[in-house]
Amino acid sequence: MDAVATRAGEMLARGWSFLLLRGLAAIAFGILTLVRPGISLTALVLLFAAYAITDGVLATMAAMSARKEQQHWWLLLLGGLLGIGIGIYTIANPGVTALALVFYIAIWAIGTGLVEIFFAIRLRQQIQGEWRLIVAGVVSVAFGVYLLARPGAGALTVLGIIAFYALFLGILLVLLAFKARGWSQRLASV
Repeated sequence: MDAVATRAGEMLARGWSFLLLRGLAAIAFGILTLVRPGISLTALVLLFAAYAITDGVLATMAAMSARKEQQHWWLLLLGGLLGIGIGIYTIANPGVTALALVFYIAIWAIGTGLVEIFFAIRLRQQIQGEWRLIVAGVVSVAFGVYLLARPGAGALTVLGIIAFYALFLGILLVLLAFKARGWSQRLASV
């Protein structure tokens, strides 16, 4: 097992609460989107912006807390800053078209998915259950690619897909958070 994987696992174990919050935020976003399907495009834009900023801030906080111990902390920071940037840009331009929103969401999903896959591959020899992070990353990338391939469908048309994606991702992150909490408790007892 290499040192990078060991440190990445320790970072994940210490940051389990950030994973839990990210997962709960994704679940809340998905539920709100499903419950309010008649939501206006502006409200959808602002809801997505709030989620992207929340997720980005939590990822950035996790990266900053691990920067002294983790060599690749900057990848998590990059994903967090990407989410914050997209969220802020979305708030600054609430009149954005449905097509542009689809592209924003697609780019964000692909970027965060690639970061998740990278971390999962680095952790595969150190932890059990890393498949959850791999699946979350693959689903994120596939979702982003799908949106890029079908941008004409518009944000309101893919609203259900966006909601189910957020719910699925949120559930996987919550499951991973509880698994990481167990690792954290094992690390503390060592």
